[in-house]
Amino acid sequence: MIDLSTWMLSVPEGTPAQTISTPTLVSGFKDKYFHSDTGTLFFWAPVTGTVTESAIYPRCELREANADGSVRNWLYGAADNTLRATLSVDQVPSSGKVVIGQIHVYGSNQPLLKVEYQYKTKTQTGNIVAKVRYHLDDDEPTVIQVATGVPLGKQFNYLIHLSPGGMLSVDSAGYTWADQISATWKASQLYFKAGVYTQDNTGDTTEGGTVTFYKLAIAHSTSS
Repeated sequence: MIDLSTWMLSVPEGTPAQTISTPTLVSGFKDKYFHSDTGTLFFWAPVTGTVTESAIYPRCELREANADGSVRNWLYGAADNTLRATLSVDQVPSSGKVVIGQIHVYGSNQPLLKVEYQYKTKTQTGNIVAKVRYHLDDDEPTVIQVATGVPLGKQFNYLIHLSPGGMLSVDSAGYTWADQISATWKASQLYFKAGVYTQDNTGDTTEGGTVTFYKLAIAHSTSS
């Protein structure tokens, strides 16, 4: 069973989009956008869904939290920070793009890292892409292709790792990418996100992103 006590949830309903608290999530919350009663996590974000403040695309996405429902943020230098998942991307919007994991920044609209699935009609498979802002003041991320050949509906893994020394890596679908981020991030309050963030906002109510997570775990490990 996936531990939901480290998360809160945003669903694409209401204006701005509704936040489901950690205690409510743990007690078995479910709706048409999210459910966990099968032992897996189902996420659905239609292109017609409402958006969070300052966003232009809809999401059904978990945000790192404490068990009491308060937000959890961290400094990367304080621990070895990992987000590990097994999932399948089951539907994509017409853009072909859904974000499936992030390292976000408290008080900012610009994440440090987005991990994105990009479906390619020509190959009938998807690429896993990392969008990285190496420096705190980067206006645009650097786009890195991490993995290729991931079909819709097929399970794959990802591991996001940010070390205390600022080494960032993304392992996914048998491929690995790693690089050093700038020390300008050292004082930033960071947090993990996971789910489906649909990178499209045009179409009908049946169009959007659907993702199923089979495993999902956060760790912040300190050396003894």
